[in-house]
Amino acid sequence: MSFLEVNNLKVEFDTADGIVSAVNNVSFSLDEGKILAIVGESGSGKSQTVFAMNGLLDHNGRASGSVKFEGKEILNLPSRELNLIRAQKIAMIFQDPMTSLNPYVRVSEQMAEVLVHHQGVSKSDAIQQSINMLDAVKIPDAKNRIRMYPHEFSGGMRQRVMIAMSLLCHPKLLIADEPTTALDVTVQAQIMQLLADIQKEFGMSIILITHDLGVVAGNSDEMLVMYGGEVMEIGKTEHLYSNATHPYTQGLMSAVPRLDDSADRLVTIPGNPPNMMLTPVGCPFSPRCKFANTTCSLQTPILAKVDNNDHYRACHVAIEDIL
Repeated sequence: MSFLEVNNLKVEFDTADGIVSAVNNVSFSLDEGKILAIVGESGSGKSQTVFAMNGLLDHNGRASGSVKFEGKEILNLPSRELNLIRAQKIAMIFQDPMTSLNPYVRVSEQMAEVLVHHQGVSKSDAIQQSINMLDAVKIPDAKNRIRMYPHEFSGGMRQRVMIAMSLLCHPKLLIADEPTTALDVTVQAQIMQLLADIQKEFGMSIILITHDLGVVAGNSDEMLVMYGGEVMEIGKTEHLYSNATHPYTQGLMSAVPRLDDSADRLVTIPGNPPNMMLTPVGCPFSPRCKFANTTCSLQTPILAKVDNNDHYRACHVAIEDIL
């Protein structure tokens, strides 16, 4: 049994205009101590997948299916039970640290609150543990800087504070939702290296959500590609980079700028993402796929094994016609 098992997860939202199907029958697993990257365009269902797992959907959302963490079903658990799991075993880093941190409260107070509330330690011990964790995420002069307000930190340093807060209770699973958004390339590399170092030091599992395939390379063990709320392709990251067999994955790969490419224009995927209020018939990518045939627009493809490298894809088109 895997450390985390997600089966047939479906997420829907009730809106004034109708039902939005954000995630459709998504299944994947994660082994202990591994890093899984979930990639895809904005609106592909990446964040809603992990929000549903964590019981963080908005009031008009609902989730069905199965999410087993360490063998226990956690999907749609009562808030009280789920809070205990989130406090002690699953932590999450959100996209924008400036909106996740309270601008009116010192970092010391926000970090100490986590330990006082969830671990029952004294305020002074909580402050000391928080300083130690800021040191662990390489914030210089942590002893003095912990007394500062969030706006006194740079974007990269605020993200380090969020990482430190998420690690205070020593979780077994860390979910990082677009952890490098709005950061410059140099800081992005630093944050990704920090996550890799922390993963090795604490031995935890990580789910990394991103739309940037440049961030994924070398920073994950497996990669899951989502589009239109569905899984398009999944496999070991290194293998997928050299053996992508789904037209959408290939399109994402081609859109990544390369230093050794002298092309004047960046490659793009033509067309627009699907309207999830109108659940697509057949493969959701078929309207934008240059290889699509009649079957693609009529039947939803299922994930099928490609090779012996735990590589799966959902596509009607023969591999030899794509490569």
